[in-house]
Amino acid sequence: MKTVLVTGATDGIGLETARQLLAAGMHLLVHGRNEAKAVRQAKALASRVSGGKTTPVWGDLSRMREVASLAEQVRAIAPVLNVLINNAGIYVQRRAITEDGFEMTMAVNHFATYLLTRLVGPLVSKAPAGRIVTVSSMAHQSGDIDLDDLTFANGFDAYSAYATSKLANILFTRALATRLAGNNVTANCLHPGVIDTKLLHAGFSIKGASVEKGARTSVYLATSDKVIGVNGKYFADCRETAPSSQARDDSLAEALWLISERLLTSFLQS
Repeated sequence: MKTVLVTGATDGIGLETARQLLAAGMHLLVHGRNEAKAVRQAKALASRVSGGKTTPVWGDLSRMREVASLAEQVRAIAPVLNVLINNAGIYVQRRAITEDGFEMTMAVNHFATYLLTRLVGPLVSKAPAGRIVTVSSMAHQSGDIDLDDLTFANGFDAYSAYATSKLANILFTRALATRLAGNNVTANCLHPGVIDTKLLHAGFSIKGASVEKGARTSVYLATSDKVIGVNGKYFADCRETAPSSQARDDSLAEALWLISERLLTSFLQS
C-alpha cells in the first residue's frame, strides 16, 4: 500500500484529493491545521471510503516549528513516503507577520512547502518512484517576486501576495527538479482550476467548479503512469502547459531556493 501525505486535507480540494486517493487504495496521511481537525476528518474519510487507510497528522503551516513537528510525525508513521502533495494554501486580506518573521501568505504557501518538502524528502527518496506534487495556480501569472522584499514591506496587496506565492510554488518546483535530476523522485506542480472552495470565496467572492474537478490534476500527477519520469513541469487539466516567463526563470528559481534555505536554516538543521 502506497503512502501519501496531503497537506490541507480537511476541506476543499485537499479533502477531495484525499478521498480519491483513499478510494484508490492508498494509505493517506490526512493533514489538518490542528489535531482535532485532522483526527475528525481522518475518521470521517475512513468511515465513508473503503479501500485504503487513513492516519491523521497535524501542524499549523504558518509556524515553522509546527511544520518541523509535522515532519517528525510523518517520519514516525511512514518509513517510506511514496507521494507528497503540497496542497494547503491560504489567501489573506491584510498583511500579517508570523512568529518567524514571514508574511502570512508566503509563510503558508511557500516557506512551509519548502521546509516540509526538505524535511520529508528523504522519505520520498526511499520510494521506488517517489513523487512531489505542489498545487500552484494560474494566478502565478500576476505574481512578481522581489527577493529583497518577500514580506511585502514596501506595499501589500492581497491578490499580489497570493499570486507571488503561487509563482514561488513553480519556481520552487523547478529548483527542486534540478536537484532531483537523475534521481528516483520527480517534482511537478499544477493549476487545479477555478474551484469552489473557501479560498476562492475569501479571495474572489465568486463561484467555481467542483472540488472533484479541482482534485483531478493532483491525483493524476500522484498516480498516473503517463507522468513517470516527468520532472519540473507545470500542469493544468492533466496536461503539461507552459507557465509564465518569470516562472521559467531558472536563475530566479535558484535564488529563491537559496534565500529560502538561508531563512529556514535553523529548522532545516533541527
